[in-house]
Parts: sequence; C-alpha cells; structure tokens
Amino acid sequence: MEARLNLFADPVSAKVMKHIVAAGRPLAESTLPPATQELVKLRASQINGCGFCTDMHSKDAEAAGETSVRLNLVAAWREATVFTDAERAALELTEQATRIADAAGGVTDECWANAAKHYDEAQLAALVSCVALINAFNRVNVMIQQPAGDYRPGQFA
Repeated sequence: MEARLNLFADPVSAKVMKHIVAAGRPLAESTLPPATQELVKLRASQINGCGFCTDMHSKDAEAAGETSVRLNLVAAWREATVFTDAERAALELTEQATRIADAAGGVTDECWANAAKHYDEAQLAALVSCVALINAFNRVNVMIQQPAGDYRPGQFA
C-alpha cells in the first residue's frame, strides 16, 4: 500500500509540511505534560480515523513510558479509571475541538472551564495548539491515505 501523494516530493507541499512540522516543535518546550500531549494526539487521531498518526502516537507514547493499559483505554477514556482529572479535561477538549463541525457551538464553555481548572494559560495555549496541529496532520494523512503500521519511535526526530 502506498500513499496517494508524496507530500515531500512537491516543492509547495514540502514547504507547507515543513512549516506544519516546525509549528509543533515549541510544544516540546511547553509545560503541558508530554504524556498529555501524546494522549491528545492519539485521541484526535482515533476520532479522525488517521491510522498513521494513531500508530505513530501510540508507539511514541509507549516508548516514552506510557502503559499499554492507558493507551488501550484512550478511546474509552470516559469509562476508564486510569486517567487523571486533568487528562480527562484535555481529552474532552480534544474531542469537542476535533468534532467542531458536529457541535452547534464548538467547544462548550463548560468544557473550557474544566480544562482551565487544570491548566494555566500557557498550558491551555499549548493544548489548543497541539489539538489544532494533530487535526491538520490527521486530515492530510487521511486525504492521501498514508499507510499505517511501519512507524518506528523517533523516526522523524
């Protein structure tokens, strides 16, 4: 199986992808916990049906020490007891932001207020950025049908 398009072969799309990748680099320097970032990326990728990003972020999270129990329960986080209240707030914000077209008002005030109880302004900015970027990556990969399963942790580092 091959992707429909090699985004790095075309000069225009290669530049765009380079900028999207670069836009995510400041997240590593943020105070938003890395585990939360990976959970958010994984959940958005599951919702969007992006096999490549689901593969990538589950493997990156596992390589960073995340447990298989937590990774396996991300899709059912509401019923799972293995996530902190802060992580649950981040996952709820991720779901509402990822499904923004399905929600009449987008992210609800209640959801935002809950996230704001657990994260300071800088962390909220990082969380919003993380959700926005993973959704961009998901959409690109789903459009071009980027194959999943062969990702190796740190492959793009």
